[in-house]
Amino acid sequence: MSLGRFQIRDFRSIDAAELEFDPRCNLISGPNASGKTSLLEAIYFLGRGRSFRTPRNDALIRTGAHDLLVTGRVEAESGRPTAVGIRYGRDGFEVRAGGDSLHGLAELATVWPVQAIDPEVHQLVEQGPAERRRYLDWGVFHVEPVFVSEWRRYQRALKQRNAALRAQASESEVRAWDPELLSAGESLAERRRHYFRRLQPAVATVGEQLLGAAVELSLHDGWPQGESFAEALARSWARDVERGSTQAGPHRADLTIRVGGLPARHRVSRGQQKLTAASMLIGQLRCDHAQGSPTAALLVDDPAAELDFAHLERLVDLLVALPGQLFVTSLDPASRSLARLSEPRRFHVERGQITRLL
Repeated sequence: MSLGRFQIRDFRSIDAAELEFDPRCNLISGPNASGKTSLLEAIYFLGRGRSFRTPRNDALIRTGAHDLLVTGRVEAESGRPTAVGIRYGRDGFEVRAGGDSLHGLAELATVWPVQAIDPEVHQLVEQGPAERRRYLDWGVFHVEPVFVSEWRRYQRALKQRNAALRAQASESEVRAWDPELLSAGESLAERRRHYFRRLQPAVATVGEQLLGAAVELSLHDGWPQGESFAEALARSWARDVERGSTQAGPHRADLTIRVGGLPARHRVSRGQQKLTAASMLIGQLRCDHAQGSPTAALLVDDPAAELDFAHLERLVDLLVALPGQLFVTSLDPASRSLARLSEPRRFHVERGQITRLL
């Protein structure tokens, strides 16, 4: 898939812009604080309904404006374009694709799948399990679209069970939710395992190419290895009551990451964490493409930040080899490493104004 025509209104520092992107490679340059990252955010927002920089969508609306609007024409592999648009304001979202209103952001992700590597990408390694679950589930969803219905079913049962625990309901009232929780949870965990078995070797290969070291991922289902979910749920009853929430299940799943045999979270440098996270994202895009999922776009914000020249060259070579559309920002469009990009369409951003360079 690729994004062709793209329109922005009142997004961050960008008042208004209408652009036509190259289906393969786009290079966006400009000085610091010019709006380069805001342009990437707007592209990402079109596929995710959120930013990769902040959890607060209100912060994305240009100062003095009531709402923001991003629209685009997405070209599918079949060649049939789909018009996509999101309006977001104080009253919430309005999302449309192909002329129809969408009822959830998950539907949007099937129309315009997009991932991002930004200067804070190391947080995928450094922060808590929620970031890694989101990363894993994004891939599972794109390979197995039915996954989202299982995830929603599990979340509904978990919410009701936790509400009963907080209300100090009787054990029978709390455990009334266990059959649904177990059914949806076991299905959820199995789909993650099935996807992970294909993801791990793809990430390991990219890790060797980018870091020159093995990147090893281990999947933890959210309960002790060697137990079934039912056994773990039964054994955690006392802790569930004490803490007022369910302590075992797929909502507590995590990925353990090791680089060259060392735990990546605390034992490797920030630069290595960034390269590890980039390996995970590039490996995921390769894995998903190999399994026939729609080809996702990749946004790369200032890849030169914190990387030496040799690692930057390796990263750019891996980016160029990806099958999807690519968007890259840079302070220096004449950078020797970025010269390896394959004939990008060039844009310049200055004070929120975006110009296509010839």
